[in-house]
Amino acid sequence: MSMNKVIVTARSFGKSSDEAERLLREHGCDVVRITAGSESVEQQVRREIVDADAVVAGLEEYGADVIASARNLKVISRYGVGYDKVDVDAAKAHGVAVTFTPGANGDSVADLAVTLMLSAARNICYMDRTLQRPSGLEMYQKTLGVIGVGRIGKGVARRCRGFDMDVLLYDAFYQDEEFADAVGGKFVDLETLIRESDFISIHANLNDSTRNMFSTEQFQAMKGTAVLVNTARGGIVDEDALYEALRDGEIYAAALDAVADEADEANNRLRELNNCILTPHAGAATREASAKMSLMAAQNVIDVLESGTCTNLVPPLR
Repeated sequence: MSMNKVIVTARSFGKSSDEAERLLREHGCDVVRITAGSESVEQQVRREIVDADAVVAGLEEYGADVIASARNLKVISRYGVGYDKVDVDAAKAHGVAVTFTPGANGDSVADLAVTLMLSAARNICYMDRTLQRPSGLEMYQKTLGVIGVGRIGKGVARRCRGFDMDVLLYDAFYQDEEFADAVGGKFVDLETLIRESDFISIHANLNDSTRNMFSTEQFQAMKGTAVLVNTARGGIVDEDALYEALRDGEIYAAALDAVADEADEANNRLRELNNCILTPHAGAATREASAKMSLMAAQNVIDVLESGTCTNLVPPLR
């Protein structure tokens, strides 16, 4: 029986344990790892995907042309929860399932979001770099605004209740009133959340309605002492407008785990500012999250290859 070719581009797939890769091999998969070298990951994907049956995908793009060239491809298994780099419509048109790993990295990302709030409010990175002692802000009994109340957003709200914070919630799709009651929070419109929050934590998907959700108008509406944290996707925040808002003191600080151009993050001009923290899309970079995401991504591949379906499809193939 021929083996299914599975290419793996997600850098931390199987990093904390070989269990996920072993699971794939036990189910008749030939695992081909792709890492950046003399050729970029994208160049190697274009070559290897032609006869691949499955991909465990990192953050590289899978456009319509790449998907169309993959004559055997049955599943793109995203290692993570975002799938904006995959042309889902093209995948659907070619009968390719797209899966993700919901919940696997939720605790790790929520932990980092709260860490970034504290770090930005207390100028931790600046103090470490300069050994100066600027005046910071407290989180205790302030107002938290959570945008996107899924697993990660809920995790952030729960953690911040330990700081006795008032919690404002916004979600464009579903208002979980039972959860709001449990954390002593309330759902409000986006404008109210932006205007009244001391700390704003973004956990929304990137799509046409959320692209540049935060730009000049929103920064002008925020408190001058507000802190913005984005651990979702870079395109949600207009970085040019954010730079001006931080430089001119319109808001107090920002911390981003995702920027629009992650390949060139080292040259992002936000790094010039003392009141902005950038981290390299590291929300899921814990041993626990890596192990859970690896196993879930591998199982998603196996499910689609063996049964043609999976509980973690985005969206369901019809």
